[in-house]
Amino acid sequence: MQGIYFNYSLIFKALSDETRLKIIDMLSCGELCACDILDCVDISQSTLSYHMKVLTEAKLVDGRKDGSWVRYSLNEKNKDQLISFLTNLMEDKESCICKDFNNEFKNCCVKGENIVNEHRHL
Repeated sequence: MQGIYFNYSLIFKALSDETRLKIIDMLSCGELCACDILDCVDISQSTLSYHMKVLTEAKLVDGRKDGSWVRYSLNEKNKDQLISFLTNLMEDKESCICKDFNNEFKNCCVKGENIVNEHRHL
């Protein structure tokens, strides 16, 4: 499970930029040419290329060459996996990190209470 956190952290890093979030939102309506994206965001063509590289490397977006332009669309398979991951991450489940380390968490809280109780007696 640890590897999956790393993989999704790359996606969240890609989504941590306001411009890239706008691009994802635009692509939610369907495939767009890079020129159409440029018309809606105030960035240069080279900056758009960088953002699209980040999004495609995170496998959030697919690109296909169309003449001298590239047309972009959301990667539907990875979109569904991301939604599933988020849902699973935020729900109680049998194989949860807190249950895997349950004894360590309990010991941590007990140790903290013991320290507080020791200070009360001083």
